[in-house]
Order: sequence, then structure tokens, then C-alpha cells
Amino acid sequence: MSRLLLGLPLLVWAMAAQALTCLPQDVARTYHEAAESDDRYLIVLGEVRFDAAHLPETDLTRQGDTPPDTRIPARLTGRALSRGGFLHPFDREIVLNAQCFGPWCAGAVSGARYLAFVNLDRQVPEVTVTPCGGFAFAEPTARMERQVLACLNGGVCAPKMTR
Repeated sequence: MSRLLLGLPLLVWAMAAQALTCLPQDVARTYHEAAESDDRYLIVLGEVRFDAAHLPETDLTRQGDTPPDTRIPARLTGRALSRGGFLHPFDREIVLNAQCFGPWCAGAVSGARYLAFVNLDRQVPEVTVTPCGGFAFAEPTARMERQVLACLNGGVCAPKMTR
């Protein structure tokens, strides 16, 4: 019995080290999540700039010290989506909310191009990134752009099936 109890902390640590499992990030799934939310979202294709030194980093020995939300001032410059495509200029200060789920924290790259779902119902418009992707798609493909346009226009908007 004592061997089992002594091994239990190691087992719990090993399970926690591998516990985060994410569905593949999917534009249609994120579109539905935003559409079903009580909040209003604007979809923007553009460049996000922020001070990357503010991104959260997890100290695995002190995981409790990592806040679940790190709100970073940022600027999003690009074009907002309408039924005709990404036609409307968008250039605003936003908040990049980099979330952590336990020891796993979101990452983002300043200066990168993103397909971002901007939450307009925050004090400052906000884009949330999570360890599993969240509401921003880095370096989106033309296929992602077509998918979100189809979703907005009532076309095929089915999330990819996962195994």
C-alpha cells in the first residue's frame, strides 16, 4: 500500500503533464461559437501588434502564480468581414487576452497576420487566444477566409469532424 501512495504524486504529475487535449482549430467551429455567444463579434483579417514580453509564461514549479487571463494592449490593422468579403478598413486598439489553462498558456506573434474574432462587448474590443487557439487564427489560409465568408453568408459552415 505504501508503494502505491508514494507513486501516486508522480502518477498525478505525469497525467497533468499530458492532460491538455485540444480539438484542431477550426474556423467554422469558432464561427458557430461566436454566433451562439451573447456577445457581438466582428471578424477581422489583419496584423496584430503588441509587446510580446507581456505574454504569460508558466513556471511549472509555481503554476498557481500564472493568471488565467493576461490582457495585453494591442493594435489590429486590417479589414473587417462583410457579406462581400473583407472590405471595410479596421485599425483599432484592442486587447489581446492570452489565456492559460493550468500550465498551458496561449502564444501569439506580434506582427503576424491573423483571422481574428473581435469581441465588441468588452470595454475595449478584445481577441482571446488560448493554448488551443481560441478566437484567432495565425497566418490564415485563403481556404479559411473563404470558409468564414461562407459561414457569414449562410453557406456550408460545418466544423470539420474529428476522431
